[in-house]
Amino acid sequence: MRKLLIFLLAACLALPAQAAWYLDNESSRISFISTRSGNLSEVHRFLTLHGSISEAGRASLRIELDSVSTGIPRRDEYLRKLLFEIDRFADAKISAQLDLGPITELAPGAQLELRLPVTVTLRGREHRYVAELLATRLDDRRFQVVSLAPLVLHIDDFQLGAGVDALRQVSGIDAIGSSVPVSAVLIFTSR
Repeated sequence: MRKLLIFLLAACLALPAQAAWYLDNESSRISFISTRSGNLSEVHRFLTLHGSISEAGRASLRIELDSVSTGIPRRDEYLRKLLFEIDRFADAKISAQLDLGPITELAPGAQLELRLPVTVTLRGREHRYVAELLATRLDDRRFQVVSLAPLVLHIDDFQLGAGVDALRQVSGIDAIGSSVPVSAVLIFTSR
């Protein structure tokens, strides 16, 4: 009986390390910076994110492009229709493979720097990047991943040039930057 109790206790303690992890959308954020007219930069974000990390460490994040938020409804609509073409491409996706062991073994409050290959899929095009991240164990059931450096997406990587030109024309802007820094604060919880 004592061995069974010890085994059950050990199995319960190991559950968070072996469980799948799910993104806490309310506490997570993906933001990006746009630059127009040469030197005016603004920070925007996406409001609806979905994500998980499997027991095997397969991380997947889905961004609802319809949830883009710039603070100006008309501009949001232009981005949805002209740049993202949400009727055809509703989501952007980010995927990666990571080793969960070093993260789940961290003590609460401890941190771990990661350099992780990630694949970004936007408008049916994929591009690979290397992300610099910081993982922090928050407690037994949660950890946070933040970008140490923004991931810089280029419009040519996803053939967004025509959409950027359409945005520029409809808004009367001289120029829109061709590189977009993207930052993330992601909180995962085990269930």
